[in-house]
Amino acid sequence: MLKKRIIVCLDVKDGRTTKGIKFQNNIDIGDPIEMASKYYEQGVDELVFYDIMASARGRGPILDLISKVAKQIFIPFCVGGGIGSIEDIRSTILAGAEKISLNSQAVKNPNLITEGARIFGNQCIVLGMDAAKDPTSPSGYRVYINGGRTKTDLDAKEWAIRAVELGAGEIVLNSIDADGMKNGYEINLTKMIAESVSVPVIASGGGGTPQHLSDVLTEGKADAALIASMVHSMGYTVNGIKKDLTSLNVPVRL
Repeated sequence: MLKKRIIVCLDVKDGRTTKGIKFQNNIDIGDPIEMASKYYEQGVDELVFYDIMASARGRGPILDLISKVAKQIFIPFCVGGGIGSIEDIRSTILAGAEKISLNSQAVKNPNLITEGARIFGNQCIVLGMDAAKDPTSPSGYRVYINGGRTKTDLDAKEWAIRAVELGAGEIVLNSIDADGMKNGYEINLTKMIAESVSVPVIASGGGGTPQHLSDVLTEGKADAALIASMVHSMGYTVNGIKKDLTSLNVPVRL
């Protein structure tokens, strides 16, 4: 059986790790370089680094900080935020990232997915998707961009399918409604997307207990669960969460 992955997310603003609720009221919680090193030592499977202000401010990725984080960890490292061109993708990979997350820029320029996958391989190109409930959207969920601030006319399920057709090798699916609430992942949304595409789906937004991870990795059909608050501020460790998941019969790498 394929083992499920546990991924820690570092949302970075002005060079510091930050955490908010539903993409708002972010507070400074520490140094991303030190935090990356700590989670690596705890046994995290992958690390995701999002520059949450890059797209909104119209600038590219912070390459020096990405490079410093990459030097601390020896696991897959995904970087997102402000990556708007093939040159941005190339420079971010050269700075130490294995994967690139395209979110707002993928919506604005879908060809970037195709070109990125053609040049660097599908495994390098991750679609970051922020979705929220919307009864007027065909699937019941709508895509938002610019850090959840801008509503698009894209339906979440339709966009996921299209992005994979364009070349995305993985999807990080973030529920805006559940983000930072610690009440559990958006199971219906995750399951719907996971059953609609042929690539791995990473559930994001809402993790508060190991049971929440178990639910989304089994019922929600997710290949991986992304966590932040649990390890940043709730006293959990990655290896502790993995032991709890093992006791819940969820296969993880110990």
